[in-house]
Amino acid sequence: MCLALPMKLVERREFDGTAELNGVRRNVSLLLVPEAVLGDHVLVHAGSAITVVDAEEARKTLELIDSALRSEP
Repeated sequence: MCLALPMKLVERREFDGTAELNGVRRNVSLLLVPEAVLGDHVLVHAGSAITVVDAEEARKTLELIDSALRSEP
């Protein structure tokens, strides 16, 4: 199973940047989303930002993931 997480872009360099989720920061490639700007939420999979999503979509996705994790036996 593959999972992409929405993370907030907090630093931007030419081809990469730093994204954050719940205080955890990761370096991510921005080659697939050159339009991403600071403050955008990006879906991150395997170290690459694969698309930009709006803040509401990011919130909904994280709520679904949290809900699924809480329901695990």
